[in-house]
Amino acid sequence: MIQIANAQLWVHDQDEALAFYTQKLGMEVRADVTLPEMGNFRWLTVAPAGQPDVSIVLMAIPGSPVMDPETAEQVRSLMAKGFAGTIFLTTDNIQASYEELKGRGVEFVEQPEERPYGIDSSFRDPSGNNFRLTQVREMATT
Repeated sequence: MIQIANAQLWVHDQDEALAFYTQKLGMEVRADVTLPEMGNFRWLTVAPAGQPDVSIVLMAIPGSPVMDPETAEQVRSLMAKGFAGTIFLTTDNIQASYEELKGRGVEFVEQPEERPYGIDSSFRDPSGNNFRLTQVREMATT
């Protein structure tokens, strides 16, 4: 059986991202390993506490030979617009989660709002990556 183990997000600064994900979102570090033999490549992953089977890789935008400068700039541009990918988070109580995250300094782009599928809101990380925080409503089957 194939399962998802990790999802990757590009970040401008791994230390800044680590602080945001752990201090503001309350996630835990799963791996933080620097490999000198690979040019000090840093493998950094975080995840929500209590969800051991999936992690988010906080990947620094690489330079040459992995990524040419033009491509790196395109990635940065997409991130700044919030279009480099989205992580969807769910909660049982969006209002409480929203207030808790705001209290920790998370700046929301969209406040919680009723949608056909539940209550939905949005915020970005310091690199511009988009997050949806949703309290999903059980949909009626037809």
